[in-house]
Amino acid sequence: MPFKTVLAVIGASGAASDIKKAIALGSELEAHLSIVVAGLALPPNVGDFPAGTAWLDQRYDELKILDEIRKKAEAECKASGLSFDVGEVYAETVTLDEEIYRRALYADVVILGDGVRGDPQLAKAIINGAVFDAHRPLLLASKERGSTLKPKRILLGWNSRGEAARAAREALDMFVSADLVYVVLIDPDSSYWENGGEPGADMATYLARHGATVQVEQVASGGRPVAEVLEQRALDFDCDLIVMGAYGHSRLRERIFGGVTASMLDKCDFPVFLAR
Repeated sequence: MPFKTVLAVIGASGAASDIKKAIALGSELEAHLSIVVAGLALPPNVGDFPAGTAWLDQRYDELKILDEIRKKAEAECKASGLSFDVGEVYAETVTLDEEIYRRALYADVVILGDGVRGDPQLAKAIINGAVFDAHRPLLLASKERGSTLKPKRILLGWNSRGEAARAAREALDMFVSADLVYVVLIDPDSSYWENGGEPGADMATYLARHGATVQVEQVASGGRPVAEVLEQRALDFDCDLIVMGAYGHSRLRERIFGGVTASMLDKCDFPVFLAR
């Protein structure tokens, strides 16, 4: 499916860079860019004690910062000539999740810039609303590398699970337009119930039927974390983008024990396209 509406959530941290990246991606796709300037509000009460003037002052200061960012985003979008809309939301966690969910329902892809990735609580709210609730794909933009949704070389992290299959379907147009797609399996299990007798062959055939040029790579991790291996192989293959399934385990398990998705969010400085 082509990306016609791009949703970018911008926080107070790194806003200028995240706005520029969102505009660049919207321009690349010739898509409508919807920007939400978002902030997490502290609850008004702590225990049994009502909030004091410090809470009110903090709220005022944070709202003022978000309003300035909104105005900046509007001005830069207008100058770019893009079709766009800019909104602002400042709310507690549950409400913010719901606001992101409602907006993500009408987007084809959600952009998570480096500034937002540096704010774990805000990033969590965006992931909850966009990925878990609205089931929209998410692009983790890179700080050091250029981010694109028209990549020429793509690495698909494949593990024969539903989340990876959904990511592959969401990225299908990109695969077909790319010069080469690497289907990469880390420590594949060739049993029937795992990856099949020839791991990766089924997905390669599926993509090839749609017109993608595909190469399967089976990689031994050597005990290294899967996220680290995927990023290294993407660098080795000179890829522009990693595509992978998000959160193969429950939210609670990922939160407690971590996982590949959590590692990508925390440590990977490579553009990653996630879906669940």
